[in-house]
This record gives sequence, structure tokens and C-alpha cells, in this order.
Amino acid sequence: MFGNWRFQRLPSAHPGVAFGARAAAVIAALVFTGIILAIAGANPIELAGEVIDSSFGSSFGLEDLALLFIPLILTGLAVTVAQQIGTWNIGAEGQFYLGAFSATAVGLFVPGPPALILVLMFVAGVVGGMLWILVPTLARAYANVNELITTLLLNFVAALLVYYVSTGPWRDRVGLANSATPRLSAEVPEFWGIVHWGLPVAVLVVIATAAVFTFSRWGYEVRLSGSNPSAAKYAGIPVRRHLITVMLLSGGIAGLAGMLEIAGTVHRLQGGISNNFGYLGIMVAVLARGSSIGVIFSAALMAFILNSGIILQTQGLTTSAVLAMTGLILFLTAIGDELSHYRITREKT
Repeated sequence: MFGNWRFQRLPSAHPGVAFGARAAAVIAALVFTGIILAIAGANPIELAGEVIDSSFGSSFGLEDLALLFIPLILTGLAVTVAQQIGTWNIGAEGQFYLGAFSATAVGLFVPGPPALILVLMFVAGVVGGMLWILVPTLARAYANVNELITTLLLNFVAALLVYYVSTGPWRDRVGLANSATPRLSAEVPEFWGIVHWGLPVAVLVVIATAAVFTFSRWGYEVRLSGSNPSAAKYAGIPVRRHLITVMLLSGGIAGLAGMLEIAGTVHRLQGGISNNFGYLGIMVAVLARGSSIGVIFSAALMAFILNSGIILQTQGLTTSAVLAMTGLILFLTAIGDELSHYRITREKT
């Protein structure tokens, strides 16, 4: 407090202020990054031009951005959905893996026409993600076990399971991909270059989720249960049932991300297929600040940051430098989001 002036935190930020704060944070991060690159002997102007040209100057660059955007929007949405009822799904990485694992099992071992197999893979991916979050969900609902720990630990189990089957029992013994499964026969069709129909599907899932949470009675009860569980119970809202439903929905969305990555982008299961999309989804959700629609914009920002990192590595920068710059941008963006909630007010005397 300075004299009669003080900082006051508001529960919500004006959209224009929030956008301005985020834009200012990104610009500040880019300026700091440019200074660091200049000290290291690189030309930040040339590198920035290369990043922009490679990302937006050709259809190939835009297609790469879109393929990164698809899993990020779904894993970010998965974490955001769990936040609606006051929980944190840190296991989107594992659910992504299980969605990919389950979809691959169907694609490899279930006979049938490709269209039918694709539908079954879709269902298997969603169910796989739900099953992987089921134990943490029940532990939280009935024993109040912290879901942060249980969902996080299952990530490592899922990653090791996928690595085992893709290099062992399901390994491609005919082709050249010795550390991956055979190519799946059923694939999500492409509609623009190498970009598949998973992109509009992901956007529609976000819009549908936002509509349900905003306009339905169920969504209102879920949000009330997350903001004030005691009041929700007093009002007769089945908080435990909503908790289970929301967490299963969160896991299913992350599993869908894994299915689309398998069936639309990679076409075969292999270790490390997630590329940390599950963990990056946490950052997407944090930047979206609980808004399902906001996930679209934060996922787009994250996709651009990731793609920029890949381009910078081709220009000679080390992985550590790229990670440091990525972390700086995300850190300052998060600070900008938080500061957008504050106003300088004057106390009445």
C-alpha cells in the first residue's frame, strides 16, 4: 500500500486487459530471449525471421503447427475439465499413452473394414483414458487420496507399458521400424496436406465441452461443487458422483488425444509417442485459466512455441537453450495473466 493507493485483486480479469497483459508478457519474454541470444553471439533478428517464415511462410510450416495443436488442445482440455470440479489431472500423459495403446490394440488385432475399425479405435482410445484415471478417481472420491500423486505416478507406468509392447510383443518384425509396431491399416483421413480430421474434431470437442459446462444444469452443479463443495452438498448436489463423472471425462479426452495421434499422425505405436503432450497440457490449462474456449488460444500459443523450438534447434541452438527460452516465455505469460487480475484503487478517506 502506498498512501491511499493499494493493489486490489479481482476475481476475474477483463478480457481486453487479460489479452493485453499476455501480449506484453510474450513481447517481454521475446526481448529477453533476444538479448540472451545476442550475448551468446547469435543474431536474434535473423533467427526470429527464420522462425516466422518457417512457421507461417509456407503450408508445410502451418501443417506442422496444426499437428502440434491437435494433441495440445485435447490434453489441455482434459486438465481444464478436471479443474472445473476442483481437482488436478496431472496424469494426462499416462491417459494419452493408454488411449494410444488401446487404439493400437484395436487397429492391430481386430479385423474389419477400415471405417468400422476407426470408430472402434475412437471408442477404445476414450475408454483407455478413462480406465487409466479410474483408480485415482475412486481413491479421491471414496478415500480422499490426493489425485496429484496417483495420476502423476501412473504416467510412468503407462509410458513403460507402451515402450514394452512396441519393442517386444507388438514389435514390427517385417518392416524397418524395429522399435515400433506395424503401421495401422485404419487411419484418420487427411483434409489439408498432412493435417487430418482430428483437428476439427478436437475443436468441436472443446466447443461442446464449453457449452455443457456453461449452459447445462449439470455444468452449473459441477462448477458449484468445485468452488464450494460444502454449499453444493447442502444444496443436495451429488458432489461425489459429479467428481467421478468429471474425472472420467477428463481421462477420456486425454485418451482421445492419444488415439488421434496414433490414427492420424504417427500411424504406429512407439515409445515416447506423446512428446510430453500430457505434461504440456497442464501448461495449456494454466494459461487458459479454467476456460474451455481459452484452451484453443493457449494451445495455439504452445504449439507455436514448440514449433519455434524445433526450428531454433535446426539453426544450431542446443536443446537446453530452447527449453530455457520456452520456460521464460511461459513463466512471464503466467505472471502477466495473474497481474491482469489486479487493479490500483484508492481508498476513500
